[in-house]
Amino acid sequence: MNDIHQTFARNGLIRPRDRRVLGGVCAGLGRRLGLDPWPARLLFVLALMVLPGSQILVYPILWILMPAEENVAFLQQAAPAAPPAAPTPPTPAG
Repeated sequence: MNDIHQTFARNGLIRPRDRRVLGGVCAGLGRRLGLDPWPARLLFVLALMVLPGSQILVYPILWILMPAEENVAFLQQAAPAAPPAAPTPPTPAG
């Protein structure tokens, strides 16, 4: 489960501490998309109306899979250190 949380955190899908209404899923999606929480909530509801009944599944699943902002620091400490990137050779000017 930590691998999934780390993947979501790397992609910027994090449930923020502030501006939550229920679990912070829509606020986190809005932050990732560069939207305020309320327009993100409206878009989320409109998108879920296309697939009736999906609200019952999608929101709780995202709530479980998206890490909370307070847990991201813990996940980053628990993650194994990535090997350093190989230096790139300079390109000749010309």
